[in-house]
Amino acid sequence: MEEPDLQKIHDFLFDLALKAGDMITSADPSTVDTKKNCEESSTSGTLTSDPTFVVDPIDGTTNFVHGHPYISISLAFAHKLVPLIGVVYNPFTQHLYHAIKGKGAWLTAPSIPTSHPPKPSTEEENTKGVVSAYTRTKLPLRQPTPPLEGLDKCLVAIEWGNERSGNNWETKTKTFASLAGDDSTGGRMVHSLRSLGSAALNCCAVARGDLDAYWEGGCWAWDVAAGWVVVVEAGGRVVGGNEGEWEAKVDGRRYLVVRGAEGGQEELVREFWGAVRGKLEY
Repeated sequence: MEEPDLQKIHDFLFDLALKAGDMITSADPSTVDTKKNCEESSTSGTLTSDPTFVVDPIDGTTNFVHGHPYISISLAFAHKLVPLIGVVYNPFTQHLYHAIKGKGAWLTAPSIPTSHPPKPSTEEENTKGVVSAYTRTKLPLRQPTPPLEGLDKCLVAIEWGNERSGNNWETKTKTFASLAGDDSTGGRMVHSLRSLGSAALNCCAVARGDLDAYWEGGCWAWDVAAGWVVVVEAGGRVVGGNEGEWEAKVDGRRYLVVRGAEGGQEELVREFWGAVRGKLEY
């Protein structure tokens, strides 16, 4: 079987994300009742070794319904159970993250204007808009990447999910308390926790270096496959959400994502696992 042309697939997904973004920004969120997630050959969430497109048309549906603009189109291509291409696009910020295995991760986004927007003092100034060209920036944004120095200095993303009882819920809530609590409670007192509502964008924030880590349980391959490529190509690491799961599966439904760093990745993973209270089971 001929090997897939990764660049050609990447370019197709890049264009597709932009077209989907136009549809989303013109849609009425009040008409959204549910979401159909799919990948090329199955809707079970379990991938095969066949070449597969892994698609989430709106990652962050709850945000979208509430009009909160932290949502993304998540498009990935996997082969032999390995994510090879990732494209993640937030159409509201026009930030598009993209990566091909072995070729690095990039952010294509509007440039930051070099001058302030015109003041609303004269009609002439009001008609001069500020033109922002698009730039492509290699990830992570900070170079060289600062080392990871322990959970107490980390900004960590978590998500609540829609499973609000049972073992996984208890594991999550006890782990959240463990991460946030101070020494007197046996906690790790992370710098802070964030629950933002989009697995794909959380992964991209780790790739950027804005977040130090992201711990998740219960999401699906289509939520993380594209972001996975972006993170790994930005020097980050994806392992399992439970202690000892050094080799994570893209459809494993539990993940710990750590940003690229000059040092301290493995130490942070071990420290994080030590803060997990219980075991995620999906």
